[in-house]
Amino acid sequence: MHTSFYPSTVSVSRWASLLIASTAAFLSVIDLFIVNVALPSIREGIGGTNGDTQLVIALYLLGHAIFLITGGRLGDHYGRKRIFVWSMLLFTIASGFCGMAQNATQLNVARFCQGAFAAFMVPQSIAYIQVLFPKHEERVKALGVYGAIAGTASVIGQFLGGVLPAVQSVIAGWRWLFLVNLPIGLLAAFIAWRWLQESKPATDSRPDYPGVVLLSTGLICLIYPLIRGREMGWPWWSLLLLPLSLLILSLFVYDQHRKQRTGKAFLIDLRLFTFRDFNIGLGAVIAYFIVQDSYFLINTILWQSGLGMRSVTTGNYFVLQGIGYVVAAVSSIRLVSRYGKKVLQAGVLLMLVMLVLHVVLINNRHLLLVVLFLYGVGCGSVLPSLLTLALRNIPPTLAGTAAGTYATFQQTAIALGVCITGGLFFQLLGDAPALHNWLMAYRWATGVNMFFLVMVSWFLWRL
Repeated sequence: MHTSFYPSTVSVSRWASLLIASTAAFLSVIDLFIVNVALPSIREGIGGTNGDTQLVIALYLLGHAIFLITGGRLGDHYGRKRIFVWSMLLFTIASGFCGMAQNATQLNVARFCQGAFAAFMVPQSIAYIQVLFPKHEERVKALGVYGAIAGTASVIGQFLGGVLPAVQSVIAGWRWLFLVNLPIGLLAAFIAWRWLQESKPATDSRPDYPGVVLLSTGLICLIYPLIRGREMGWPWWSLLLLPLSLLILSLFVYDQHRKQRTGKAFLIDLRLFTFRDFNIGLGAVIAYFIVQDSYFLINTILWQSGLGMRSVTTGNYFVLQGIGYVVAAVSSIRLVSRYGKKVLQAGVLLMLVMLVLHVVLINNRHLLLVVLFLYGVGCGSVLPSLLTLALRNIPPTLAGTAAGTYATFQQTAIALGVCITGGLFFQLLGDAPALHNWLMAYRWATGVNMFFLVMVSWFLWRL
């Protein structure tokens, strides 16, 4: 007699199930933002380089981007609960390996695995929302709760990223950035195993494994030499990998087109790119997310390594920015329904002005607090509605794959921002920077971010 590993679940309310499923968003978001503030401590702890700190962020994002769509397909194929529980457990194990890493290579391999397992668990939580709340009005409320949990995770992550590296114990403080996931992940996996309902596997949702291999190879060949090549003086292999990445990504597009034409399993539905609003919205998404994490990277490094700010202070500063984001995000959703894209354009303009003031007021910490809060307000006015605008003319039959494609481009853009803006920042710093080198590098890197925000504004104007 066959006995399932998964128990016959006890019935719990839909809202309780939503909270259980939302632990995936909580952990995946907190593990991005918690390292932003703590990068100098991590670099010192592992004896790494500036390139290693870029990879701590970029490889997590690449793992997430590469496997996000496949994670959704696996949940459909094998059952959402099964994939959710196992990916949560594996994410927790990867977090443990991050916390035990002895060098930069071990840490970054574990970070890539963290991002990959996050990509398997997050789509299940979103799919549960679709199933648990079939009515539009309830689904909007559920997505609001889900978004609030993710937003709260970003603020908590920035706070813990400042506090934990300063903890004095037998275990180095930076290791707690990852070890803190262990009790949360294990508890979340157990609760999900015990109380989440299993979905009925679908037979027509086979993952496209060759597509995953092509996409992952192409993106790694693009991102890795952009970081390591700059640091090593652009050796021949880095110059070879960059055009090779474009060739592999072109082959991926051809492969997806061929599979879609012949009815085989594919990763990205290329029909999405026949919709004008989706293409323009995707351009705005790429430009915006190139700015998002590179902003945290260059400010964290400048404040702590260049200006001598403590990690705790840095974390508190970013918490204020996060509060501004949450405040604006809550109100912007209502404003967008009334004023449309003008709200997003005003948010981008506010971000641009605040970046100028970042440069001007860098040594005035009191006024900088106001600038950080208002920058967060700008972010919160833009980000929550970008997806809505990008998908507004997508038919319901393509909505799921469109959201997955959007998220894949989003994560890839963040990794590119870390490479492009972060790479320029470190290149201009040099090996033994004086204060004027720090400030010059920061001005140029911030200028690059301002350029991409202007691009966001241009794309929004065209929508």
